[in-house]
Amino acid sequence: MAGQDQGVFTAEAIDRAISDGAIRLAGRAGEKQIQPSSIDLTLGDRAYRIRASFLPGRGRTVGERLKGDLRMHELPLAEGAVLERGCVYLVPLRERLSLPEDVAAAANPKSSTGRIDVFVRLVTDGGTAFETVPAGYDGPLYAEISPRTFSIVVRTGSTLNQLRLKRGAAWLDDAALMQRHDKSPLAKVPGADGGAVISGGLNLTVQLSGRDGEIIGYRARRHAGLIDVDRPGTLDPAEFWSPITAHRSGSIILDPDEFYILASKEALSVPPDLAAEMVAIDPLLGEFRVHYAGFFDPGFGCTVPSRGVLEVRGHDAPFVLEDGQLVARLVYERLAGTPQRLYGADLGSNYQGQGLKLSKHFREWRG
Repeated sequence: MAGQDQGVFTAEAIDRAISDGAIRLAGRAGEKQIQPSSIDLTLGDRAYRIRASFLPGRGRTVGERLKGDLRMHELPLAEGAVLERGCVYLVPLRERLSLPEDVAAAANPKSSTGRIDVFVRLVTDGGTAFETVPAGYDGPLYAEISPRTFSIVVRTGSTLNQLRLKRGAAWLDDAALMQRHDKSPLAKVPGADGGAVISGGLNLTVQLSGRDGEIIGYRARRHAGLIDVDRPGTLDPAEFWSPITAHRSGSIILDPDEFYILASKEALSVPPDLAAEMVAIDPLLGEFRVHYAGFFDPGFGCTVPSRGVLEVRGHDAPFVLEDGQLVARLVYERLAGTPQRLYGADLGSNYQGQGLKLSKHFREWRG
């Protein structure tokens, strides 16, 4: 098993965990499945349409719950299948865990998954919380999938979420984060003199100002076509998105239950010995949710400025979102080592150097 270093496992430690049986794969790891500090999880050969989201609860397995009335019907995935918007599916993953007693794990949707408004959460046997795997867990993994705006096509081997392994305490508190930022800035606002705000993590604000007619965001179109999650760069974005242009007010109104792609003012940097996760702010601060996907691998933004892309969904009431408003925080974790390969370096990373950017499934906007 990987050494006893505290922190998030690097790609090299994940490789060793696979060799030692802590992560069990259906076959050999596919191309690009192992990232600098995470492993992509892959869908199995079937999906279950279920009535509602659920957690199995302590002492109960997912399989036991699926034998009840939650299960509606089964879809084979080998040749591809449509997962329809507004429905909830549960898919056994091809990976299985047999973790040591001092190793836990956490999951998030991949960036491309969140940017097409597909809500994905990891479920485990005996689970009492989504997205978390307790230390010492030995059992299967499942993905709960709920497309919110667009129906999608998936198949066996498609990857919608990713997993991190960690040993011990890894989070940097605000004091440690400030020390790192003073040594080498973790965020910059182009053209601004002010430094980063660190309070409960690195604060991120939304960019809504711009030149007259400049696109500062996108709003998802209802009743658009299918998105095949395994076919990048093929779709016309104008068929799925309406652009939002800068307004002199520097604000937009978020409509209830509508989905938006926006960007942070801050250009971010994740040093080689750290990883990061974007977390939503307190919902009491506004009628919206930000960011379904959260992992930032080491090396993100280090070689070229890269802003955070914000996946925003309005809640129950229309809400005015102002330029520069606090919308999310970035929390940083120590790695258990320094990965040999970094995000954006020889990995074909999709979002290095990004500004406002749609998911990899779409061609560049030409409107």
